[in-house]
Amino acid sequence: MADAGGVGADRLRSFVERIERLEEEKANLTADTREVYAEAKGDGFDIKILRQIIRLRKMDSADRQEQEAILDLYKQALGMLV
Repeated sequence: MADAGGVGADRLRSFVERIERLEEEKANLTADTREVYAEAKGDGFDIKILRQIIRLRKMDSADRQEQEAILDLYKQALGMLV
């Protein structure tokens, strides 16, 4: 298709179709992830804690240690450590 108003219609269509495919894949992955969490919950795992573990595993080790140290400091300041 020719340019329409200075816009390459074929190139535009290509971008739109690629984005649509990626959005569909993302929706499928979200549904699959939900199913895995449901399976873990069915096996007795705490989903909130599981999500925290996954978030922590994504972090750099030094960043995670720094965050844990600050959390412990705040807990200590509030008398939450035993």
